[in-house]
Amino acid sequence: MSNLSEKELSSLNELLSEEELLVKKFKMLANQANDPTVRNEMEELSKRHQSHFNRLYNHLN
Repeated sequence: MSNLSEKELSSLNELLSEEELLVKKFKMLANQANDPTVRNEMEELSKRHQSHFNRLYNHLN
């Protein structure tokens, strides 16, 4: 693990929580969408935020 300060770890944790929440929200919106175009866009946004989460998480290793 890289030597991150307490402040950096706290910020990283906050960002991870925000990205996780966005993934869940966009998945929920995709499941509720009746329009296939809207559903696809919500799924893509969910995937994008999952990618952000994964990249941030990798900084902990």
